This record gives sequence, C-alpha cells and structure tokens, in this order.
Amino acid sequence: MAIDALAPKEGGRPLALVTGASSGIGEAFARAYAARGFDLALVARRADRLEALAAELSTAHGVDAFAIPADLSLYEGHEPVLAAVAARGRVVDALVNNAGFGVAQTFTGVPWERQRDFLMTLVVAACGLAYGVIPGMVDRGRGTIINVASLAGFAPGAAGHTLYPGAKSLAIRFSQALDAELRAKGVRVTAVCPGFTLTEFAAVNGTQAVMDEAPRRLFQTPAQVAEIAIRANLAGRVVVVPGWWNKVAAALMHYLPEPLVSAIIRRGSAKYVLD
Repeated sequence: MAIDALAPKEGGRPLALVTGASSGIGEAFARAYAARGFDLALVARRADRLEALAAELSTAHGVDAFAIPADLSLYEGHEPVLAAVAARGRVVDALVNNAGFGVAQTFTGVPWERQRDFLMTLVVAACGLAYGVIPGMVDRGRGTIINVASLAGFAPGAAGHTLYPGAKSLAIRFSQALDAELRAKGVRVTAVCPGFTLTEFAAVNGTQAVMDEAPRRLFQTPAQVAEIAIRANLAGRVVVVPGWWNKVAAALMHYLPEPLVSAIIRRGSAKYVLD
C-alpha cells in the first residue's frame, strides 16, 4: 500500500499516531513514517522528548508532527489522545500501538497498581485506540494498524514478567481477529513480534546488566523492527517476526513439545527476574 492509498481524498498527508514515541521502537516508527511523508501524532508521557522529536521530524521531512503527552495507564487513557487528534481536525490513517513497559518482578512482588498500570497501557489502551480509529478507517476504506507484540507472545509463561507473555499473545491474536474482520474493508492489521532490541526497555525495568550479557548478534535496532513491520503491513502480512534468530526461536516454540519449551523458557528467563 503506497502512501497515496492512505492520503485523504481531498489531498494532503495521512496521519500516523504512534504511542510510546519518545524512545526506542516507537521513536523508530515515527521516524520511518515521517520519512514516508506522514504527519505524526506522537504519544508518550515524556513531553520534552516528544516536543523535541516532533520539531526535528517536522524540520527534516516537512511534515506536521505534534506531541500529545498522555499517560495510557489511566482509566480511559486513550480518550484524551483521540480527542487531541480530533481537536486538530485530523483523522488517524495509521495507528501504531507500541506503548508499554515490563515488570521484572513476580506477580505479587510489586503493588497491584503496577500490574494494573501494565494491563491498562499494553492491553486496554491499545484496544481502546483501535476501537476509536477503526470506524473512520472503515468509512474511508483504508487504514493501517500495527500492534507491537513480542517474541514472548509465542512463549509459555514463566516466573517474573508474569503478565507480559499473555499481553503480547493477546496483541497477536487481537491482530489476527481484526484482520479477519477488516481486511475486506481496506484496513490492514499487523502484529510485529521482535526479540532482543536495542532500546531503553531493560534499563527501565532494571534488567540492563543481565541483558548486556546477551550476544550482540541476537539484537536488532528499533529502526530495523519498524521498517520490517511497515513493509510487512504494506504486503498484507498479519504476524511478522523480524530477524532470522527470532524466526528460528518462534518456530521452535511452535513445533517442540510444550513441556520441553516451558522447561527451556523457565531456565533461561530466571536471570531476568528481580527480587
């Protein structure tokens, strides 16, 4: 799907709304869409980073990039985001649900509020944003939704990061269901499932020292993940695993007996659990 397929019929540039856009994969999606001539609605909590990125991309690519500081962990946190887009007289042509974080402790090792905020950000807000933009996309007969899932979405659960595999598995299944509902209506939906990626994710959740022990060949850059996801969406692919190593890991988790996979995952993931 070329940019013209997403552009408003009266002319002008399409708009990409990217959550978690202040760093990492979200920032990479913003850069990739700006390079393709999309205007940008950049969503995250860190307003200073958003404003700086919006100014940089507007200058570099001649697009209209604007910041929407928002906390998606709040109840109905997606609504102010959609309202801010509507207040500018814009509609969302491409939605990238990327916002998220990890909880490296066990389920009851942190206050419930932390686990609740995790679910609100990764699951509820992502679904709410999709729910808000889909009717307009269907009316216009075109649109893009990219849900940033994870290789962990294929894995059985293990101690620590308790809700993470389930949330990312939901992102995959949610994308597949939306594709079944929306493909014939012109809306393309993709779940991208990266593995190790060079972002601030581990530093934020306290596992950076352990992550640094992993071989660098296993890591991808955020730009690689974003580019693969956008191209996969344009090609109509619903679930994409970027990187050959991640493809091998996903295949093994699919074809090997689950008890064996579970044992391997539990042993390998133990070092990423914080006391």
